[in-house]
Amino acid sequence: MPENPVWLVDASIYVFRPWFVRQPIQQDCEGNPVNAVLGFLRFVYNLLQTEQPQAIAFAFDTSLLTSQRKAIYPGYKGNRSPAPSELKLQFQLCRDFLDALGIVQTASQHHEADDVIGTWVKQQRENGQACMIISGDKDLAQLVGEHDIWWDYAKRQALPKGGVKREFGVWPAQIPDQLAIAGDVADNIPGIPGIGMSTAAKLLQKFNTVEILLSRIPEIGQMKTFGAKRLQGLVEKHQDAVRLARQLTGIYCDVPEIPTDLRRGDKDLGRLQALCEQLGLSEQQFTLWAKI
Repeated sequence: MPENPVWLVDASIYVFRPWFVRQPIQQDCEGNPVNAVLGFLRFVYNLLQTEQPQAIAFAFDTSLLTSQRKAIYPGYKGNRSPAPSELKLQFQLCRDFLDALGIVQTASQHHEADDVIGTWVKQQRENGQACMIISGDKDLAQLVGEHDIWWDYAKRQALPKGGVKREFGVWPAQIPDQLAIAGDVADNIPGIPGIGMSTAAKLLQKFNTVEILLSRIPEIGQMKTFGAKRLQGLVEKHQDAVRLARQLTGIYCDVPEIPTDLRRGDKDLGRLQALCEQLGLSEQQFTLWAKI
């Protein structure tokens, strides 16, 4: 593990996971469901208690009416339903709780959380600072540099640069190309039908980038791999889809107007206690949060 890294958390997935665990439905003092909040707070408490980060920031997604990727491809994330109102309330409570803890949290009105984290990674790298990128989204593995880690916390093994290569078959910088070839169902990004992540990795091991691959399509059929001629035909047929997808899979690292000082600040104990009471947490639980 890097020494004294900055912890950058892709927050939304750690809210969505407990949201889908619907039994039993826990409610706050006003009868609103708070199962997602409480699950998220368990994750946060464990992270703070175990890792004791001095600098940590959480990036949230918001419902973007317009975005750079949707302008390129209107179908981007078109397979997702809008978040229900009760989940939006829980997201806000998660953000309020982090504020009360003196922890940096933000969301951009024009960019996704991935791009916020990418911008933070770029800023920290320029300062010579290593980053722990906490996310269940493999897209963010593309940000891993020589001293960084990608980690789906408490779910998977922490992966440095070489670990990303072992896990996905490509180097971090090649992840956007791999996703452009194979597609990304989660984001409704089209790829090449019949080519998955492992086959995409084989192509990139030979050609390195999508740009080189598409400039040397006839060579695909000469590869010593099963179905090489079929692969050549698929890439040739769907090369426009790959070019489109590659515009969507890279993370934008220049989001303006986001916090730059990611050190933990002072807690607002009054606000923290009020939130604990709203969520039905005990006085003992409040004391634990106040000390962490």
